[in-house]
Amino acid sequence: MPSAGYLRSTVAWYGGLGLLTGQVARNLALPPKYVRLVVQEIEVMGVRSAGVALIAASFTGMVLALQSGVNMARFGAETYVGPLVALSILRELGPVLTAILVGGKVASGLTAELGSMLVTEQIDALRSLGVNYIKRLVVPRVLAALIVFPLLTILADGVGLMGGAVIAVFERGVDWYAFWNTTLYWVTPRDFLTGITKSVFFGGLVTVIGCYNGLASTGGTEGLGRATTATVVQVSTGVIISDFVLTKLLLILFW
Repeated sequence: MPSAGYLRSTVAWYGGLGLLTGQVARNLALPPKYVRLVVQEIEVMGVRSAGVALIAASFTGMVLALQSGVNMARFGAETYVGPLVALSILRELGPVLTAILVGGKVASGLTAELGSMLVTEQIDALRSLGVNYIKRLVVPRVLAALIVFPLLTILADGVGLMGGAVIAVFERGVDWYAFWNTTLYWVTPRDFLTGITKSVFFGGLVTVIGCYNGLASTGGTEGLGRATTATVVQVSTGVIISDFVLTKLLLILFW
């Protein structure tokens, strides 16, 4: 059984995360807009993380095509490798893998950055100057993530599909045109939009977790190290759990 202290800390963490989310939502419409900071964060989150997402997506598509091709051949249905790969990537693997890989990198960096500012009392200095530190430090990062994660997911979807197509054609002998024709016939815009909707939510989730753990870190540099490690675990767990909830919700709403 978990101890009372563990339960209290867990409840406090979820409560603090919810309060920070509310503060971010309230500050979205307040001036100033900090457009320059949002653009900078887009470059940090998106451009510097694109390689990780695209490499993972390409090999995921290849593995899916390889595994599904072998198994579909038992039933003489290798033509349907394309739709199977496409639906798996567009609806689940594209947004989830992007959120876990890029989100873990981004969120741990945010925890380390904001935690260092907290340890060195830079956030206290902002408060003493009357600066809204939530608006200045957290909101631009959240807005950037809401833009970056869907864009990275779209790129990952495309690269993953190309990787699957290459393996299906050259490894399994599927006709190139048959692969894409079958895929486009069975895959609908709703499948694509499902994954993009998830990626928007994942972007906000991992960014808020990273920012909260940085702002709530205690124990100096040693505590900051623990918070950074915990961020990676919490982001991965949060993405997987929220993926199930979002999948169920979207199935109820749109299917």
